[in-house]
Amino acid sequence: MIDTSGHHIVYGTLRDVLTGEELPDTDDERNRQQLTRWLLEEKGYGTGDLEPRLAIDTEFNGQRVSSGIVLTVTIQGRRLLIIRYAPGSLVTRERPAIAAARLLEPAYRIPLAVVTNCRDAELLETLTGKVLATGMDAIPDRESLATMVSGLVFEPFAGADKRDREARILNVFDVEVCCREAKCALPPGGTNKE
Repeated sequence: MIDTSGHHIVYGTLRDVLTGEELPDTDDERNRQQLTRWLLEEKGYGTGDLEPRLAIDTEFNGQRVSSGIVLTVTIQGRRLLIIRYAPGSLVTRERPAIAAARLLEPAYRIPLAVVTNCRDAELLETLTGKVLATGMDAIPDRESLATMVSGLVFEPFAGADKRDREARILNVFDVEVCCREAKCALPPGGTNKE
């Protein structure tokens, strides 16, 4: 039976390509799984290179928000790239993706971010926010990304004021508002994976 009680139609369950974990089968999750499969099969990444479903939790003015990162790419022991997925316009997704890349790793700013709706993508440099390339082919394959490592800067993103500003940006951009204009309830523990 199809569950239509929440924000997404749930068709049942599916298995995560990377972890084998059972997940709700939604249109968005199908897109995320297709993206992961594409990275593994076409872009040359290994399962050990990709971390799925990381999140950054924020709370400001009573608004608890869990900002999801679909995939984080780690090569040579460093997180190099985050990928954020959402349907719709990519331009509106740029700033929160940059904020997430600046916050996720406590020791340094992750130098690259991708925003995608699984039909289009933008590769972003996270120091300035510059769009480096567009289109799905803008997502570097593993070999290209490994070659880029020596030219990437892994500087600390320190300072409580800077981190606070980026957390506020994530909180504002990623808050979910129900169609009845009520604040969406997060499950206990503050993680909202959809």
